[in-house]
Amino acid sequence: MPPKIKNVFAMFLLLVGVAHAGFGQSKATANGSRANEGSVTRGEYLVNKVAVCSQCHTPRNGAGALDRSKWLEGAPLWLTSAEPVENWPLQAPRIAGALPGTDAEMVKLLTTGIWKTGTHLRAPMPQFRMSPDDAEAVVAYLKSVTPSPK
Repeated sequence: MPPKIKNVFAMFLLLVGVAHAGFGQSKATANGSRANEGSVTRGEYLVNKVAVCSQCHTPRNGAGALDRSKWLEGAPLWLTSAEPVENWPLQAPRIAGALPGTDAEMVKLLTTGIWKTGTHLRAPMPQFRMSPDDAEAVVAYLKSVTPSPK
């Protein structure tokens, strides 16, 4: 085979091999965790359609609607309890972009309901018992959300 054709063929095999090896596989993110586009998409579904995290973690505008420009950036808790609840939080934390814990801490939280301090989450936060795969997908999605510039 002539050298030029051989080089083109080698480049083709390299590209096909790289594309094939990367298809459906996870990719490294900036902090070294592993996530893929399918995982982010699944996480988006779980966050927005199943757990509905936005109801507490997204601020509301003057009309009471979710402020889409501040998606999952933390908000004053609008839920109230008819009965006084000890240690009831007043603010839902930001979960868009930089998370309040490491990936492993967030996965533990979502699979066990236990935070990095060893305590259970405070009401009204649900005590999730997600599968590890679902928890990792949620973390991948939350890290993919770009907070608004301050």
